[in-house]
Amino acid sequence: MRVYIPVTVPMLQRFVKDSELQPLGGTAFALTPMLRESYATGDTEELEYAAMSEAARASLRLIAAEQADDAGAPVRRAVVSADVEDAKLRPDLDDAVVKLSGPVPMSAVAAVHVDLPDAENAVRAAAAVIDAADMGDPDAEFTLGDAEDHELAWYAVQELPFLLELM
Repeated sequence: MRVYIPVTVPMLQRFVKDSELQPLGGTAFALTPMLRESYATGDTEELEYAAMSEAARASLRLIAAEQADDAGAPVRRAVVSADVEDAKLRPDLDDAVVKLSGPVPMSAVAAVHVDLPDAENAVRAAAAVIDAADMGDPDAEFTLGDAEDHELAWYAVQELPFLLELM
């Protein structure tokens, strides 16, 4: 199953160092039967994009936590897409949520998706209001939309060390 794991830049740095990724709480997102049922239309590619978008939003929550501890932490959303066999569906948490039983080895990673530098201001602002947006605050939702208007760039896993070096 293709899963989308929300991460941050420091998590990517640890991933390169350790050659495996430990998703926070084992949480990832995927095209699950519940996600498929929640959309009236859409092919597999569109629905996988929806799952990746959910992971990108979860990345904002991780960034918000890092910013609370270190205001100088990088503020780029990041998602690791990987192919795993042990994903457990968790529709009780959300339509696209799955739980992984352990770390994901680098060999299972298909690609890494990261914001470009021009998204940083929008991502910083969105991370600051992500909880308010979840609670329905219209101003916070607008701010969140500004960040989500930025598409994540695609990188091959081999490019990750060079990308991190340039940040």
